[in-house]
Amino acid sequence: MQISTIGLDIAKNVFQVHGIDAAENVVVRKQLRRGQVIAFFEALPPCLIGMEACATSHYWARELAKLGHEVRLMPAKDVKAYIKRNKNDAADAEAICEAVRRPTMRFVQVKSAEQQAQLMQHRARDLLMHQRTQLINAMRSHLAELGIIAPQGREGVKVLLAIISNEDNKHLPNDARASLIVLAAQLQALQTTIGAIEKRIVVQHRANKESKRLQTVPGIGVIGASAIAATVTNPKIFRSGRDFAAWIGLVPRQMSTGGKPKLGPISKQGDRYLRRILVVGAVSVLRRAKLHPEKFPWITQMLSRRPFKVVAVALANKMARLAWALMMSGKTCRAARFAA
Repeated sequence: MQISTIGLDIAKNVFQVHGIDAAENVVVRKQLRRGQVIAFFEALPPCLIGMEACATSHYWARELAKLGHEVRLMPAKDVKAYIKRNKNDAADAEAICEAVRRPTMRFVQVKSAEQQAQLMQHRARDLLMHQRTQLINAMRSHLAELGIIAPQGREGVKVLLAIISNEDNKHLPNDARASLIVLAAQLQALQTTIGAIEKRIVVQHRANKESKRLQTVPGIGVIGASAIAATVTNPKIFRSGRDFAAWIGLVPRQMSTGGKPKLGPISKQGDRYLRRILVVGAVSVLRRAKLHPEKFPWITQMLSRRPFKVVAVALANKMARLAWALMMSGKTCRAARFAA
């Protein structure tokens, strides 16, 4: 019996295979070690392979596609509904095999190695920025225990670093200075590394036409434009700009029933990194709107009747929809129309 559909539950070392034929009869149900996966699928004729979109899934999708198979990735939360009872590898593979054949199932686009490499730079920069914030908070806390405080922001950090490097300051014990010098050196190393990663992102942004188009949207800078361009492989998978905004998690969560619509806070589903970048960019636009209200009439009217953060999320939603429209049309944004 020829296998037509396979559900593959991937892991680090042990993979579970569940295959059926055209008549939906179970043909194969077995475990594979990592080194046996490629050889197993090389011996099979081209078939449909379903996998959950999780760690290493894009790599395996590319490798299996090279063998002539059709590979589809699905969100794990959508596959969960097809698990019958107990949770184990065999049940997961069976649920994946069932879900991949559903006509209404949503699929994740397979990313290329180059796209993943670009996103790794964003993830690495984000991790280093979190570590930088931890170091600054630790330095502030340690010095506050000794009665030494500084203003917020970058200027305050410069003041703290000057105090740490000043050996004539008698308010700072020698043992404390020795520990804080280590933190200050690590902070400086992080600043240098983050700057190097940002330079590479800028170079990639300038070489990408789609990323440069996205930068024309007010509130979307180099980091946001390059992240969106690297994350969204094909904008046509979204039916509209609202679908794209919902995929990022910027639309209200619905709890409607009986014909009575009830909208709650934003869903916060999807890509958290893109959502955070868009909201931060929206906040920068709102601050400019407060300084020049005549240039942003729509935003000024929203701020007059809604809280600041609510308007920021609404503006981030609008930026996401506009970004999708630019990716679909290949045009650039007109700042005057955006403000109106």
